Amino acid sequence: MELATLTGHSDDVNAVAITPDGKRAVSASSDETLKLWDLETGTELTTFTGRSKTVRAVAITPDGKRAVSASSDETLKLWDLQTGRELTTLRGHSAWVNAVAITPDGKRAVSAS
Repeated sequence: MELATLTGHSDDVNAVAITPDGKRAVSASSDETLKLWDLETGTELTTFTGRSKTVRAVAITPDGKRAVSASSDETLKLWDLQTGRELTTLRGHSAWVNAVAITPDGKRAVSAS
């Protein structure tokens, strides 16, 4: 049974991550954005911009305060979920970054390209 449909992206949604408390979700899209959603109300809370290509993956830190996105622009970006600000850009890949995971202590991200 479908509980809700979250609409707001203008292109394909490629990945979704849920905060540890189960109250919010972050979606990654080919429209070059991430969106933060309130899962209790279905409301879009924030749109994260600053990507220059498709956002392929997203992971949320264990404390639920930050997210890391992976993109076709060969980078990872760290975002503050409370303020919507980009905190840093991580470079090192020479092709699309297709996946990202965060270690259980929240101190490192592992990416695949």
